[in-house]
Amino acid sequence: MFRSDRLAELLKAQGVSQSQLARGVGVSQATIWKLLKESSQGSKHTHRIARELGTSPEYLMGETNDPAPTAELSIVAPVNEPTDTELAERMGMRLIPEIGLHFALGGGAYVDGHVETAMVPFRKDWLDRLTRYGPSDVFLTRGDGDSMMPTILDEDDVLVNRADNLITRQDRIWALAYGDLATIKRVRRTAQGSFLLMSDNTAVSPIEATEGEIHVVGRVIWIGRKM
Repeated sequence: MFRSDRLAELLKAQGVSQSQLARGVGVSQATIWKLLKESSQGSKHTHRIARELGTSPEYLMGETNDPAPTAELSIVAPVNEPTDTELAERMGMRLIPEIGLHFALGGGAYVDGHVETAMVPFRKDWLDRLTRYGPSDVFLTRGDGDSMMPTILDEDDVLVNRADNLITRQDRIWALAYGDLATIKRVRRTAQGSFLLMSDNTAVSPIEATEGEIHVVGRVIWIGRKM
């Protein structure tokens, strides 16, 4: 039986987050979350998780009380079984986490903790052109609502760069936390130092917020939609 408690203890002791482990193993954060919350007979990712955390599969499965890695680990998890991340790198791709939280283009979606629901491949050279910071802080999410029409439609895919989180230019589009809500708005700084959170839909009035009322998640750098 997979020992969720041991996985949790290793993550805490090493200061590793669920998302960091997920990226190292090449799976979604949701996969790690389920292993932490639900008892299971095992996981096809057990050997990769063990290797990433410097322990043994037997320790994670409760078959031994010794957390030290074993020589068998390198045999069971051979180098000819690359992770999803390694496969993506070989193909010139980068796996971007998809955040299971729709950013509101209207009323708002509650920010009560997000979960990476999947890892989505994008071409690395294309991502490099989108952001000068590199793709490591980019995540994929979706819009929700119509207040940013016609620029962003309901259910559009949206790439957000978390590394670009200081509003230094007027009228760019940002993913924000405003109060308890996640939202995407065009932002303009006023002469008084406040911020206007503006919608591209002219029927929606702007919201004036102080610096302490908003938290910048990142800048929107790409929008995609189905035809």
